[in-house]
Amino acid sequence: VQLQASGGGLVQAGGSLRLSCAASGRTFSTYAVGWFRQAPGKEREFVGGISSSGGSQYYADSVKGRFTISRDNAKNTVYLQMNSLKPEDTAVYYCAADDVTSIYVAFSTGYGYWGKGTLVTVSS
Repeated sequence: VQLQASGGGLVQAGGSLRLSCAASGRTFSTYAVGWFRQAPGKEREFVGGISSSGGSQYYADSVKGRFTISRDNAKNTVYLQMNSLKPEDTAVYYCAADDVTSIYVAFSTGYGYWGKGTLVTVSS
């Protein structure tokens, strides 16, 4: 599975962006997908995840209520809708995929497939 994240950019605080994670490979629909981010000088952190069917979503407390993850398996794409963006959301965002059970969805070590990141910059 190859992943490509896109949709990053510069946005003012309070604004919105939608990131996409496009995948190649017929097994993508059987994989959970996680979104992670890494700000300069900080560790990579979990943002959110979605089960293979799309029926379950998981979010970090810092983004709950502001970010929404969805997927379209027919298009091999997962989306991260980010609303009410804050300057502290500034980071490189990565998507990852693998056969991850729900209890491990927030752990980056569980994912074997990673896309190149896309930079999100939120200005104050």
